[in-house]
Amino acid sequence: MSGGRGGRRRRKHPEHEEHENHERWLVSYADMMTLLLVLFVVLFAMSQVDKDKFAALASGLSEAFGAPVQAITGPGTSSDSSVLPALDAAVDVQIPAAPAAQESVDSAAQQAAAEAQAQYSSLEGVRDQIDASLAAAGYAGAARYEIDERGLVVHIVSDPVLFDAESATLLSQGRAILDAIAPALAPLPNQLDVEGHANHLAVTPGGPWPSNWELSGARASTVVRYLAGAGVPETHLAATGYSSTRPMVPESDPGAITLNRRVDIVVLSTASAEANELLPGLQAAATAPPTPTETTTQTTTASEGGHP
Repeated sequence: MSGGRGGRRRRKHPEHEEHENHERWLVSYADMMTLLLVLFVVLFAMSQVDKDKFAALASGLSEAFGAPVQAITGPGTSSDSSVLPALDAAVDVQIPAAPAAQESVDSAAQQAAAEAQAQYSSLEGVRDQIDASLAAAGYAGAARYEIDERGLVVHIVSDPVLFDAESATLLSQGRAILDAIAPALAPLPNQLDVEGHANHLAVTPGGPWPSNWELSGARASTVVRYLAGAGVPETHLAATGYSSTRPMVPESDPGAITLNRRVDIVVLSTASAEANELLPGLQAAATAPPTPTETTTQTTTASEGGHP
């Protein structure tokens, strides 16, 4: 009707809560059961051991770790009650220990010992040649020698052989000594480290050197420059100053002031690091005094020679 209130009003429907699904747990439960089934299938597959494959695995582990591998099944085990089925009653898979690893270690040790002995003999030859050259030039005893893990160390006392006190200028004696040493060093393939050392006395305040560091470094550089001019390849030379940090004798020694003021020429070893570690032992054995047994044996041998 046109005389009405302009049409019917729409009725509002009340909002209802969303219906909750109370069966969601079934999804999680089904997933869990599926995973359990897969787990048991994997465990069952793992429990089926091939004896041949197991022996091959044991052999491989033994070779890798160098020890025998044993697989022993307990009494009453069976293919149904054990994860690892009974291969045989009280099975021992005895794989001989692979000797390759130990043999390799022994071989490396023997090789290092042989290399160290060869290097020691070579350094001894250089030492003897330097000593003979110094003796021929009239400077026998001007140098001291030792062989350590670095190589052959030639100690040349600076005072008063090479330098005056607080001086880095070579004396005439020093030049003659280096002239005698250079021909033995020039043909060597070894690297040569020239090390300057000072004693524990401080330099004169206000003098030409701020400290013993500069003085020891300058002396080492002076020796390097002179050796290079005497025919030693410059590429084989290096100079280092150590001040008073590496004394040859303690400060309490009566000769500390003279002996610790020195220049060392180090003929570096060309052997491997393993062989170099053995060089000090060879040096100690070569310089050790004879034991009483050895002395008695030598005396007996001399008496049997027919001479009083």
